[in-house]
Amino acid sequence: MSFAKKLLQWFDLHGRKNLPWQHPIEPYRVWLSEIMLQQTQVETVIPYFKNFLEKFPDIQSLADADLDQVLHLWTGLGYYARARNLHKCARQVIDEYAGVFPDNTELLETLPGIGRSTAAAIASIAYQQPSAILDGNVKRVLARYHATAGWPGKSEVANTLWQHAEQHMPKKRCRDYTQAIMDLGATLCTRSRPACSICPLNAGCLAHQQGNPADYPGKKPKKILPVKTVQMLILKNAKGEISLHQRPPTGIWGGLWSFPELETEVNAKAHIEQHFGSVKQLDKWDTMRHTFSHYHLDIIPVLAQIGEKQLAENKHVVQEGAKQLWYNTHSPAAIGLAAPVKKLLSKLI
Repeated sequence: MSFAKKLLQWFDLHGRKNLPWQHPIEPYRVWLSEIMLQQTQVETVIPYFKNFLEKFPDIQSLADADLDQVLHLWTGLGYYARARNLHKCARQVIDEYAGVFPDNTELLETLPGIGRSTAAAIASIAYQQPSAILDGNVKRVLARYHATAGWPGKSEVANTLWQHAEQHMPKKRCRDYTQAIMDLGATLCTRSRPACSICPLNAGCLAHQQGNPADYPGKKPKKILPVKTVQMLILKNAKGEISLHQRPPTGIWGGLWSFPELETEVNAKAHIEQHFGSVKQLDKWDTMRHTFSHYHLDIIPVLAQIGEKQLAENKHVVQEGAKQLWYNTHSPAAIGLAAPVKKLLSKLI
């Protein structure tokens, strides 16, 4: 029996068939779920997906939305470039394809935020085309089954896995097969402690035969991440509102709202009094570490109660000409917040 047939038999009995984006299955919902599921677990995505659909039930409503609304609903999900690209993609599909996602993987890959695997997922799940995917779960299943050594981040390893993915992709039941191989990786062929004894593919799995499934796929080479340190100024006015500034549209936390930042060697109290108003009280909180893929950011929160003088436009805000608002923690505005900013604001409630 072929790889695909064994997998589909298992899926018919044990596959996940009640995920929110499966009822109904249509291109907008498939696309939205696939973008959210990039580097994010299903359990984490489900509430975000439901909230998104409630606010933006179709691609037209998403395209018509302000980016702030989109980022607000994305807050906490991370990898915010996904949200910015989601918004761009919705507008492009409306403008160029009359609101209907193309069923061609090459055209899908031209849209913002859609790469080869995501395009294939949309084509196979939404349009039932034989387009092979290669997300994290699938890489793990195929690397173990074929004992493909090496880190999939290397192009030669990825190319080999793509060949395997295309080799096993059936011509029929494409939607079920795509869901099945993702489910297998998520539920049985897991990163640690894979359930090889009950896996439908164990008879042909080379890693299982070798007794070393944990060795596949190869691990990403470790590197020491540099550490950057910054002071974040939590400026509180007499009403208890907090000053937030919108970050530039690209880069770290692009388009999100954050606190004014200050280099560590600058005296926070003197800087605040010079640029923002008199300081009635100032407290430094414990340092908080936030880790990005390429560096650690150590945040020193500085809470300052400032006088009546309002924040003036000046070159010391997040960016010249940046948007600024006073944020009420008890009646918060619907804006996108960087994860550590949201965490620090929660301490003020």
